[in-house]
Amino acid sequence: MTTSGPREEPSVADLVDRLSEQTARLVRDELKLARAEYTEKAKQGGTAAGLFGAGAILAWFGIGTLLATLILVLALFLPAWAAALIVTVAVFLAAGIAALLGKKKTEGLTPTPERTAASLRRDVDTIKERI
Repeated sequence: MTTSGPREEPSVADLVDRLSEQTARLVRDELKLARAEYTEKAKQGGTAAGLFGAGAILAWFGIGTLLATLILVLALFLPAWAAALIVTVAVFLAAGIAALLGKKKTEGLTPTPERTAASLRRDVDTIKERI
């Protein structure tokens, strides 16, 4: 049987050096993980955006077809030019109403993230109090 002698305790400098190395490695590993996650999410987001765009284009074509159908139906009862004019005026009225509603919604918006700024101010104040 071998008995080992008393173990040497690492010095404070060694412990601080190890802590520094391990902290740096931990931060690097966490950044690599975050980068990998963001890359995967960006790929999924790109695919989703492409599919959403394709759906929007197809819906746009569908609206155009629906408007043409509406003109043809009205043309059964009115001259074709009157049917087209009625549908055109209705579409422009809907566009104007949507634009006005959108403008009204944007009036109260500010580009500053108020909640985040307030949270950061509280964090800074807390840190100042404890120092």
